Amino acid sequence: MGKMIVLCEESQAITIAFRRKGIEAYSCDIKKASGGHPEWHIRDDARNIDFKDFGLVIAHPPCTFLSSVTACLLFDEHGNVKDEEREQQGWKAREFFMFCYELDVPHLCIENPTPLSYFGLPYYMQTVQPFQFGDPFKKRTCLWLKGLPLLRKTQYVEPLCSWVERTSSSTIRARTFPGIAQAMADQWSHLVT
Repeated sequence: MGKMIVLCEESQAITIAFRRKGIEAYSCDIKKASGGHPEWHIRDDARNIDFKDFGLVIAHPPCTFLSSVTACLLFDEHGNVKDEEREQQGWKAREFFMFCYELDVPHLCIENPTPLSYFGLPYYMQTVQPFQFGDPFKKRTCLWLKGLPLLRKTQYVEPLCSWVERTSSSTIRARTFPGIAQAMADQWSHLVT
């Protein structure tokens, strides 16, 4: 079980952090890898992967239609669905989230922002912020964990601002911060070997 995979990770931030710890780590995304290591990247839909050889899966299911900050786009002022197409996209996103959540692997982490309760996702186990791991930004992130300990905070710094407000690029906003990626590698890599 010396292999791990990071689903929906084009940046390869977590993959690289685990590779530095000597773990055979791979990223997987339908997008081309931007992390500089295409040889470690599986460009495919995660649903096509055979997970039997992976001891750890870290997944970042797309959150565009699941995040609680998008409630104003889905509901009107009375709480009724105002965008049926967006609602259908939300149910499709939930289906992929649950595919990740139900993977039969020894160790699993799913990372996403706070979800809309409307789509009935399982409750997360932990929330983390970049400023708790040495990166001076706020970006509340929920972790769903199976077979993994809670991620221990490593270095508190004063947050400068909200990361979401700082960048308009959804690709950049979605990337894992270096401090969190390093903490995952430092604290969880021994479980993969």
